[in-house]
Amino acid sequence: MQLTHFSDYALRVLIYLAAHSPERVPLPRIAEAYGISRNHLVKTVQTLVAGDFVRSHRGRGGGLELARSAAEIRVGDVLRATEPTLALLSCFDKAGDDCVISPACRLKGVLQGAMASFMAELDAATIADVARPKTAIKRLLHQG
Repeated sequence: MQLTHFSDYALRVLIYLAAHSPERVPLPRIAEAYGISRNHLVKTVQTLVAGDFVRSHRGRGGGLELARSAAEIRVGDVLRATEPTLALLSCFDKAGDDCVISPACRLKGVLQGAMASFMAELDAATIADVARPKTAIKRLLHQG
């Protein structure tokens, strides 16, 4: 399984904001720190705002900030909001299931159990957990 760049960027934005909390951070500063195009981050940030992970402020003194404490933002929730699907195989979606052995196959159940364990692990982790230690994260972000 590989997560999309969209989810990767969303997690990076949240880690950046957690490391700099309670400061408001302009989007271009985050883009520059990670070496990611500002345009790539705009849609990502819009999704994070819609999901109530981030607040965006316009004008002088504006920027981005976490919408709630980093300790309240679960990594699993971020992935559910940013991944188009968490289905590992086409047979996970009955409408798209074109596998002739689906009615008898047990692989789907094994993979569903693995996905449940994967998501449980991500639900146990918060942005605060993955943004530690703040000082090291900040130092690394500003070396570039």
